[in-house]
Amino acid sequence: MKNFRVGLVLLAATFPAIAQTWDNTGNHLLNGTYYFREVTETSSDAVSIYGTITFTNGNYSINAAGLQASTGAGAGAYTTTGTYSISASGFGFINNTNPLVGTPVYGLVGADGVFVGSITETSVNDIFIAAPLASQGTGTLNGPYSISYLQPSVVSGGTPYGALLQLSSNGSGGIGNVDVTAYADTTSATTQTITGVNYTVSNNAFVVNFPTNNTGLVQGQEFFYSTPDGSFIFGGSPEDFDMLVGVRTGTTPAFGGLFYSAGFEFDETQFDSNGSIGYLTYYGSFNANNGQILGHQRIQDGVDSAYGFTYSDSYPTGSGGSYTSQYLNVQFIEGARGEQIGVGLATTPTITVAVPAPSFTGSGVYISPTGIVNTASYSPFTSGVSPGDFVLLFGSNLGPSTLQDASSLPLPTTLDNVKVLVNNVPAPISYVRSDQIAVIVPFETTASVAQFQVINNGQASNVVTEFVNLTTPGVFTQDESGSGYAAALHVNGSPVTPASPAQAGETVAVYMSGLGTVFPAILDGVGAPSNPPSTTSNTFNADISGTTANIAFQGLAPGFAGLYQVNIQIPTGLTAGDNSLDISGPDSYTQEAFISIGDPASSTVPATRVRKPAHKRSAMRKPLKLPARVTTTP
Repeated sequence: MKNFRVGLVLLAATFPAIAQTWDNTGNHLLNGTYYFREVTETSSDAVSIYGTITFTNGNYSINAAGLQASTGAGAGAYTTTGTYSISASGFGFINNTNPLVGTPVYGLVGADGVFVGSITETSVNDIFIAAPLASQGTGTLNGPYSISYLQPSVVSGGTPYGALLQLSSNGSGGIGNVDVTAYADTTSATTQTITGVNYTVSNNAFVVNFPTNNTGLVQGQEFFYSTPDGSFIFGGSPEDFDMLVGVRTGTTPAFGGLFYSAGFEFDETQFDSNGSIGYLTYYGSFNANNGQILGHQRIQDGVDSAYGFTYSDSYPTGSGGSYTSQYLNVQFIEGARGEQIGVGLATTPTITVAVPAPSFTGSGVYISPTGIVNTASYSPFTSGVSPGDFVLLFGSNLGPSTLQDASSLPLPTTLDNVKVLVNNVPAPISYVRSDQIAVIVPFETTASVAQFQVINNGQASNVVTEFVNLTTPGVFTQDESGSGYAAALHVNGSPVTPASPAQAGETVAVYMSGLGTVFPAILDGVGAPSNPPSTTSNTFNADISGTTANIAFQGLAPGFAGLYQVNIQIPTGLTAGDNSLDISGPDSYTQEAFISIGDPASSTVPATRVRKPAHKRSAMRKPLKLPARVTTTP
């Protein structure tokens, strides 16, 4: 089957203030009583909340206990009520669950009903997990488990650490030995076997008792909450600010598809030298397919404004969802029902959780609720959209059975009787087909929410809602996968490849989507001007494997519709070979592509990939067409 890329036709010529209505058609995905635990840290305080939350038709009530570090008192009763709004995809927010802050928990509901999320839109760090409550007996907690554990050490004032706990329950109150591998501010792990561990059941939760031990890694009571079948567990201490999440191991399903995720990470790389500990929390999603991961995280680092982080990663095919990512520095473990947990290694204690997304089908003209993605990076739908963004819409009955391509610029807003509305504004269309449409988000899409709808021969689709950001950058790649080598050209128009790498001091053109508004402004769907060129309103920065690279030009590629061009000067001192190419904007950071760097004086070897500090989708696509020659100073 031929792969089609988005039609880039070449001719000569902070979003939590919900302005538009957020889709609440997925409110039924959160319905009934759930166990939950939420841990929140600020620069001067911390809170843990645990208990039950009952969801009913957009309203919730909490009956829980809460512990606050600044009061120094034990846990006390905590009750509150509020509202929530979940879209058809399972993505949404729960308003005002937390006494420290009055902003929502953003997150997603997975196929098994588990909600994972975080408060990201204010300067706190937070993780929230909830699972449907069911009547539990001792036999529900049964079999082998792997657990990711994170201890912020708020109470003790010590060094935060993370750990992998491995145990096996006999289903009748006995656990016995628990093997602990802990990571803090050194690259070496601390290991311990805790003996004599047992549990009881109280109020449909498991009270697990860890005896006092000589290292004090995990001791005292830990409350375990679980899904009804016991395959997924989470919880923490009733008198501390720790968090744990685990999965029953053994036989696991094939790893792949769309996952919803959340995480809490400490960065202690500078702890010994200056006592500095960085930390970040996030919610997001990722696609795993044939050894490739394309992901998005909405990150809050406690200092900066929240930003979108898009990335690519890989995993060994055949390993399932259990592997170690050298890029993220996390050991991932898949559970019996497909959930995945992560344990941060060395000096980055981390807890992560990912749950499989629900399956979606629809009749008539139908946009998949998770089917709006960046044309360049293919980052998942949680990354949102931006003005001028080039996006793909996936679904069914969206257009004709055979591909219909726009033949000229400006791009039309109606193609083969198909129209796409973004907040009721017709969007320029590059191509249409029954299962996908490529469109440019109108530049006037400046509300905090964008609502997409397709009209096919007079029949309207469902409405899919996306958050709108200032920027959602994605780098086009040569193999059209959303990762791999960047679509970059030398000044003579030839591609930058391992056989023809970029050289220090050279300026290359990198082609992107999602860089936001431009000046001078242009009409939607027209070919970008060259005299004067339209430059981005937002300022971007570039680095290559952690080394700052100067940007000579950032704006729309002249003669194209929907294509941005960033001219980057290659810095000196890079290792020859494959280097990560990173672009950041005011509310975004993308690290999904590589660029080949040459150095006649050294051998060509792969360079180490550097993640931002403090922290495929399979489809038919049209081939990317790039200019025959680079315009270095448009």
